[in-house]
Amino acid sequence: MKVWMVMLLGGLVTWGTRFSFIYLFGKFNIPEKMRKALHYVPPAVLSAIILPELFLHNGALDLSFGNFRLLAGLVAVLVAWWSKNTLFTLISGMTTLLVLQFFF
Repeated sequence: MKVWMVMLLGGLVTWGTRFSFIYLFGKFNIPEKMRKALHYVPPAVLSAIILPELFLHNGALDLSFGNFRLLAGLVAVLVAWWSKNTLFTLISGMTTLLVLQFFF
């Protein structure tokens, strides 16, 4: 019962914070500089999540060929640059990581 209560309350809090930003964003006049600055938030957050996973292994910087996540990330970057297709990029990066982990 406690797990369901935590999940329900967590969902309500998450929904409430997101809804409040959507609701308030339409009610107030946001300065143009702020709107432009908000465009940089998703790439910054995504970089903060992904880059440590690619470059750090056991808390240390790992730039070796044994770092399969970094190699798969490089493949994904090349595919993204070449194809400009998000789905193809994700599939190629995940497939590369799975193949490297399976065979090595």
